[in-house]
Amino acid sequence: MLKLSKKSDYALIALKHLAVHADEGSFSAADIAEIYGISAPLMAKVLQRLARVGIVAARHGSSGGYTLARDARLITALEAIDAIDGPLSLTSCVTHHGDCDQSKTCTIKEPLRKVNNSILAMLNKVTISEIADDAPASEVVELRI
Repeated sequence: MLKLSKKSDYALIALKHLAVHADEGSFSAADIAEIYGISAPLMAKVLQRLARVGIVAARHGSSGGYTLARDARLITALEAIDAIDGPLSLTSCVTHHGDCDQSKTCTIKEPLRKVNNSILAMLNKVTISEIADDAPASEVVELRI
């Protein structure tokens, strides 16, 4: 089953929150965690990872917290997921170093690679701005192989 980690889910929740409330200033990890019923230490780790790769900006001090580091239209879901979980792949055979016992006789490696690439392309098209809009987008749910 293809499933994002809880940390990736939380990253997308936090990014959506920061995008929707961008005009309200910065938010601490504890603020965001409390609003969504998420563990504050876990949210802090997620936001720290996002800050490390430049997706969010961290401000220290009494009025500190997190904000988006750039426009929500320029941050993709794939970028956020990759920052938290690393490269996303359906199976190990679609990675650069993915060999298995069936690699010489496998007949599904190429079709799985196409599916994997389609998923990555779709996640790379979905921006945090679109996630924040909450408007149904037909291209988000349609995968073409």
